[in-house]
Amino acid sequence: MAKKKAPKMWVFTSAKAPKPTVSETDKKQVAAMCQALIEKMKPTWIQPPNPDWGYVHDVYGKWYRSYFYFCATYRCDNPAAVVSENETKFTRLEYAGPGKYHMAYFRHTGQWFTVFEDLTLENCLEEVEQNQLFWP
Repeated sequence: MAKKKAPKMWVFTSAKAPKPTVSETDKKQVAAMCQALIEKMKPTWIQPPNPDWGYVHDVYGKWYRSYFYFCATYRCDNPAAVVSENETKFTRLEYAGPGKYHMAYFRHTGQWFTVFEDLTLENCLEEVEQNQLFWP
C-alpha cells in the first residue's frame, strides 16, 4: 500500500530583520584598534621568505560593508609560480550592533565559520591575539 504524500502548500515567512549599519566613527575606531593589534602581531605572523613555497608577506585589515577583515598577502618567489602574490582573508568581525561583534574564521572549505557571537571589540582582539584559529 502506497503512502499518501502531504499536499504542498505555500507558507508565510516573515521578512528578515535588517542588519545594523556601522557608523563612520565606529569604523575608524575599529580600524585603529585592529591596526594596533596587527602591528603588534606582525613579527609573529609574517614569515621569512621561502624560495619554493608561499609565505606571509604582509598583514592588514579592511572594511567591507558591515564586516572588518584581517587579510594576509602571500608571496611566492618561485619563477614557476602561477601568481607571485595573492590576498586571503583569514578572520572576520561582523558588526552586530553597538559594541557587539560576531567573530568568524575562514575554513579550508571556502566558507566562513562563526565561532563567537556578541563579543566586545576588546574580547575579539584578545581572541585574535591568543587563539591561533584566527591567525593567517
